[in-house]
Amino acid sequence: MNILVTGGAGYIGSHTARVLVNKKHRVVVLDNLTKGHQAAVKDLEFVRGDTSDKQLLKRLLAGYDIGAVMHFAASSLVGESVRLPSDYYRNNVVNGLTLLDAVVEAGVPYFVFSSTAAVYGEPMEVPITENHPAAPLNPYGATKLALEGAMRWYGEAYGLRYASLRYFNAAGADPAGDIGEDHEPETHLIPLVLKAALGLIPRLDVFGTDYPTPDGTCVRDYIHVNDLADAHVLALEAMAGGAASQIYNLGNGNGYSVLEVIKTAEAVAGKPIPVKYAARRAGDPAVLVAGAEKIKNELGWRPSFPGLQDIIATAWRWHGSHPGGYAIPES
Repeated sequence: MNILVTGGAGYIGSHTARVLVNKKHRVVVLDNLTKGHQAAVKDLEFVRGDTSDKQLLKRLLAGYDIGAVMHFAASSLVGESVRLPSDYYRNNVVNGLTLLDAVVEAGVPYFVFSSTAAVYGEPMEVPITENHPAAPLNPYGATKLALEGAMRWYGEAYGLRYASLRYFNAAGADPAGDIGEDHEPETHLIPLVLKAALGLIPRLDVFGTDYPTPDGTCVRDYIHVNDLADAHVLALEAMAGGAASQIYNLGNGNGYSVLEVIKTAEAVAGKPIPVKYAARRAGDPAVLVAGAEKIKNELGWRPSFPGLQDIIATAWRWHGSHPGGYAIPES
């Protein structure tokens, strides 16, 4: 199948594009390179552009005879979304609707959406299942939920079939070690821990040691980026085989505290990691753990990297060999 991957030069998009190619799909990557890296998809068909450009989208969908779209292009920093809600609604919702319109007009039948556990807000129960009420606490989660709502109604009105995948904490890197996580600014715990281990930052700041958890630090569910990619492919294959539209959580179902992540990273790196303890950040729930039984039962998805040490080891291989990230000027 010919597949358009928007945001395909980003962290999760580039790993998913690789899995699609390995599954013998033809991939066309669309990315504006504001966050992505062309070096991450250097062997793939690449188009520099934006999902706001409907004429470009129409040309790509028709010119490449696209049979499915995987949509990763989005703004995704929680704190930034609170400061700049207009930017998030424009990029994630307005541009998302432009893409959906182009998809429907071109007759593309399948749409796989990169969503987030941020749609749930403060958890009422753990693990969090797909039946948990959606009550996002920030514009990032709200904009993802808004596009999910649009997809539902586009399905009702136009017959579009979609899968929305709500991630918990994506982590790790392709075991080959040549693509990985490279954000600016970096906000994710595992790459920050490893940057501290490499001496690229002076220390890791730990926010909050008085949470109601076994060691007082926040607990999160970490899922390997390749396992996320595999889930996208399974969701597309299921729809192509006749499955209805669905929403799925993606996580390992295991929670690890910040201190457990640091300890595991120290074991992987073989060195101590400097830490500074600070007060809690506003809006950080104590525990976020996925209930991902639905995708396991319906699609047979199983994580290949269920353990934290294996996840961190792949990230360490990437960061150790690419301390400056991709470090290639974008043309």
